[in-house]
Amino acid sequence: MSPKKNKITYCKAENLEITPDMSVLDLPDLVLECILERLPTEGLCRMASVCSTLKNRCTSDHLWEKHMKNKWGRIIGPAAYREWQWHIASRKGPIFSNQGKQRGLMGYLTLLWPTALIRSSFGNIHKKKDFPPVDSIMSWCLALESGNFWFPAQVYNRENGHVGFLLSCYDAELGYDRRTNTFQARYPPHGRRASSIETGVTWDRLRAPPVDTSPHDLHISDCLNELQPGDHIEIQWRRNKEFPYGWWYGVVGHLETCDGNANYCRCRDSDTLVLEFNQYTRGSRWRTTSVNRKDHREEGNEADGFYGGIRKLRSSEEISMWRNLWPAEVLE
Repeated sequence: MSPKKNKITYCKAENLEITPDMSVLDLPDLVLECILERLPTEGLCRMASVCSTLKNRCTSDHLWEKHMKNKWGRIIGPAAYREWQWHIASRKGPIFSNQGKQRGLMGYLTLLWPTALIRSSFGNIHKKKDFPPVDSIMSWCLALESGNFWFPAQVYNRENGHVGFLLSCYDAELGYDRRTNTFQARYPPHGRRASSIETGVTWDRLRAPPVDTSPHDLHISDCLNELQPGDHIEIQWRRNKEFPYGWWYGVVGHLETCDGNANYCRCRDSDTLVLEFNQYTRGSRWRTTSVNRKDHREEGNEADGFYGGIRKLRSSEEISMWRNLWPAEVLE
């Protein structure tokens, strides 16, 4: 809209008088709020650079919460939130310090619009130590986007789908790479093996940890008594006791004495629980294992590894995710 000089127009919908010298701040609060809610993160950053009033509005948690949920909600869990709280509590000064080329908040913003605009319109605001507020969702979101904040999550088929990790999900620390829209994953050490880093991890291979259990701790199974043949499960497994656990996909199978006939099956009444990993060929030592339903603890040995806690998969989304990762060929 480019009204001529001294011309006054009216907006019928709002019965609002529009004059040539009006600014966006003259809009009704509800209208302005609706505009801000529709802006992407880059738009909110730009608007925050205009003036102090818009800065306060554009850093509001309720605006950034939607962006956080839409982009990061599937891979951010309680462990990542605790890590962020520890991160901001341990830092002295602003979260986004302008250290080095293309780093911090300013480095992130230079990817969004010209440097000259940043220096002219954003510089004065950025000098304030409380921008963005340290404990705000905006700070967290921009820290994730910039890759400065690494957070705990889990990676399916780690190490680029290495055959030894197919149909498993392991804990890692993730750092986002905005240029490629992928992640770096830093895995914890395995025994004497140093921690490894995998690059180029895509969004579809990530999830937030479904249970709040450390990869070094045994998960307390609360579903054993209800499990029956056909149920989909994940079970903790590790090569030896110096290694962290990973989660492995499997299904509940039938006892050897059962022919699978639903009319006569009594597997659910047995204390022995058979678990099948059908990605492995029949006869493979990895194909099946059995655990005690009544008194299940970590079970195994140095040759076959150690099986830990079990969780039942209750949602079709989780089951579909594992099926989408199914290997093209049966494993040995």
